[in-house]
Amino acid sequence: MMGPVVTHSEPHTMRFLPVNRNALLVELADLDATLALLNALQRQPIAGVEELVPAARTILVQFRPAAVTAAQIVRDIATRDISGRAERSDVLVEIPVHYNGEDLADVAELLGISQEEVVRRHTGSEYTVAFTGFAPGFGYLVGGDPIFNLPRRSSPRTRVPAGSVALAGTFSAVYPQASPGGWQLIGVTDTPMWDLSRELPALLQPGYRVRFVDASKLAAADSAATGASTTSPAPTATDTANATGLKVRATGLLTVFQDTGRHGQAGQGVSASGAMDQIALKTGNRLVGNASHLAALETVGGGLQLQSKGDTVIAVTGANAPITVTTAQGQRWPIERYTPVALADGDTLAIGQPTAGARCYVAVRGGFDVAPVLGSCATDTLALVGPSALKIGELLNVHTSTRAAIVSNVELAPDDLPTLEKDVVLDIEFGPRTDWFTPEAAALLTSQRWQVTPQSNRVGLRLNGDAPLTRTVSAELPSEGTPLGALQVPANGQPVLFLADHPLTGGYPVIACVAPHHLDLAGQIPVGAWLRFNAIRPFQELSAAADAPAECNPPSKP
Repeated sequence: MMGPVVTHSEPHTMRFLPVNRNALLVELADLDATLALLNALQRQPIAGVEELVPAARTILVQFRPAAVTAAQIVRDIATRDISGRAERSDVLVEIPVHYNGEDLADVAELLGISQEEVVRRHTGSEYTVAFTGFAPGFGYLVGGDPIFNLPRRSSPRTRVPAGSVALAGTFSAVYPQASPGGWQLIGVTDTPMWDLSRELPALLQPGYRVRFVDASKLAAADSAATGASTTSPAPTATDTANATGLKVRATGLLTVFQDTGRHGQAGQGVSASGAMDQIALKTGNRLVGNASHLAALETVGGGLQLQSKGDTVIAVTGANAPITVTTAQGQRWPIERYTPVALADGDTLAIGQPTAGARCYVAVRGGFDVAPVLGSCATDTLALVGPSALKIGELLNVHTSTRAAIVSNVELAPDDLPTLEKDVVLDIEFGPRTDWFTPEAAALLTSQRWQVTPQSNRVGLRLNGDAPLTRTVSAELPSEGTPLGALQVPANGQPVLFLADHPLTGGYPVIACVAPHHLDLAGQIPVGAWLRFNAIRPFQELSAAADAPAECNPPSKP
């Protein structure tokens, strides 16, 4: 039986929902209350809170448990005055639009007005950037003409061109880059929403005011720049005689630069990304004497081959894969993982197909000479932010090590990496939307085996089980913040486990989240493996009058 959508009669009611040990979700009555609370938290921050991810009716609060508890955050937020409206920014952004969108006629018909009237009403109001998400530079704009309350397309497009001006629900937006999307397209702009050459790459920041201008009526339409690529220039590919580094002989399935991630960029719609297995990354750097946060190469599957130009010191960590070194004269021998290895000029390192785990990391002493983007060298494969994936023939230059750090001895390799032969067990914490599902669905999540499908990648693991998870709430969920490790359940009832390159916000309910201590394990799960979920915390709303619920195993029904 389908249940009702959760609503609140009190105008300033808050709900506090558990997410994981590092995050909680504050649900509010409407967007105005959400923006008012966001404004209050930005003016008077809570010590220990690391990031706020606002959405239509929620704020995801991510924090350091060592500095502040969930109960302390709940008690603080519960006392905040959100009766007023959020302050508006002094920044006004004007966006010229060519109103020739594919859905303009359909929008006019749905609203019962002419196409000219659609344009007049769309350009006749001032908007505010409520929050960002979906993609870097994608701002959800509110405050337009009340007539604009439109459904998404019944069949989303596989590709929406960059610069498309679109409507969905009561929101307006501009697509910063080409991507799939189901919004109604009414026009296009040449003004880039995302440009890494700007001090703030995202043109639209939360709180900014926006006005759309009919480009056909401008006396002189200055053609705006088409926008910079969201990827940074590839590492130096010039093979100079005196360069020291690693030359790419083969890339394998996918090899990218990763570090500990670009945190704190939620305001621009950018997630942290970073290494899927953070422990393996940090251990590799420690083995070669680097600071633990430096960028290393992350390669999935086998096939990566790197030839040393000059003398280098490398270490390979992560998945259990055969590794060999071949000299310029053809001599070949195996090397061990989790140990520093000196490569002479001309030596070629080759990584084979893993037998356990999915991703290997290659760290080099001194660190790779690669340009950071927004303070990080991580490659975000969904948002297309960061260095490009490796290409055959390019030279990855290496910094000369000036630190007095000592190259480490052999480290113990993990002995519990996932395989195809044995079920992988991940601890989970129920919430924040467990109450959108039947009690039977919550029980099924932990009792059923789930297989990782070939559609999985750094964005997430797509899972398939014999029985789908059923919901009690059938209404569409407004987009809300989603953390690393979220188990989002789309309409087909088959969960998706969000990984490093997941979007900041999602439009499907999250039934549970993988516990933080198992995130590195999740990042090593290969396609085809079978998963089981072990609940360590039940779903229970957080209260300002009580501490967070204690761990339990097995969980109680939500």
